Amino acid sequence: MVPTTTKQWTVAGKDGFDSLKFHENAQLPKLGDHDVLVHFHYASLNYRDLIIPKGKYPFPTKENVIPGSDGAGTVEAVGARVTQFKPGDKVLTLFNQAHQAGPISLAIVGTGLGGAIDGALRQYASFDQTGLVHMPVTLDFKQGSTLPCAALTAWNALYGIESKALKPGETVLTQGTGGVSIFALQFAKVAGARVIATTSSDVKANTLRQLGADIVINYKDDPNWGETAKKASPHGLGVDHILEVGGPKTMTQSLKAAKPEGVISIIGFLGGMSKEQPSFLECLNHIVTVRGVLVGSRLQFEMMNEAIDANGIKPVVDEKVFALEDLKDAYQYMWDQKHFGKLTVKIDDAASKL
Repeated sequence: MVPTTTKQWTVAGKDGFDSLKFHENAQLPKLGDHDVLVHFHYASLNYRDLIIPKGKYPFPTKENVIPGSDGAGTVEAVGARVTQFKPGDKVLTLFNQAHQAGPISLAIVGTGLGGAIDGALRQYASFDQTGLVHMPVTLDFKQGSTLPCAALTAWNALYGIESKALKPGETVLTQGTGGVSIFALQFAKVAGARVIATTSSDVKANTLRQLGADIVINYKDDPNWGETAKKASPHGLGVDHILEVGGPKTMTQSLKAAKPEGVISIIGFLGGMSKEQPSFLECLNHIVTVRGVLVGSRLQFEMMNEAIDANGIKPVVDEKVFALEDLKDAYQYMWDQKHFGKLTVKIDDAASKL
């Protein structure tokens, strides 16, 4: 029997986490000819999920949206004209549902899962078959659920500009221990690159070294970490790829660390907004390419998944797992920065073993 109802959360308003509303028996729409019905087992959270109910997300959102861009589950049923999936397949959600390949567009930005259109924090959901990808065969559902946003963002940052794609022997700078930064560290190491990582604690520094970071800088002890990173790069020439997650408060240091013709990929603004930030002329002064990255395409997702399987990459997942019904607690836990790596939500029982 194909289910007709689902447990789900919605975002009703912009009053913080109290805007999150739980629904026990929401109706599921009829499955269309090109639709795939997914039974979700795990979801993972991103900083973006936390700021949508606070009204601080800069991209399109709709009222009463079902939150969450990252879901992993099993295909429950397919429409009559679906050719890419069959019942029983293990699948992951695509962040921007219309971003199939090539450059992003304003129209594609309007298809963000869990923002502009209903997302993954529910038991069951139907998607057009082009809005899903097959899960890497070497991962379980909990691990797989961490890939749609953070991993793909890191992959796009390193490989999205083909002429400046990461090469063996180059240097990558990551900031902190969030999902994007850790995935970038993992991808860079299997590609034969050097990694300089920043963090705020000795405990996290040790973990970053265990994951393969060549050099770790404590930015609290060294506020001028950008120059330190540049000096630590081969011949002191600077860093080839920088994943900028802090925003205005860290951009000055990223510019100091960058190699001429290097790439700074702006991922987010975890450090908060600030009127004091570098001007566009600083990009010229440092001769760097600065780009904004909004996740990536389905084609990039499929390429990344092949690399994950081929290299045995395992996502770093926080040891604490929240139940779907406890989503507000999960949001608060992540907001308080108690997590390390990706934070997951268990939605429904499934065999997480391969």
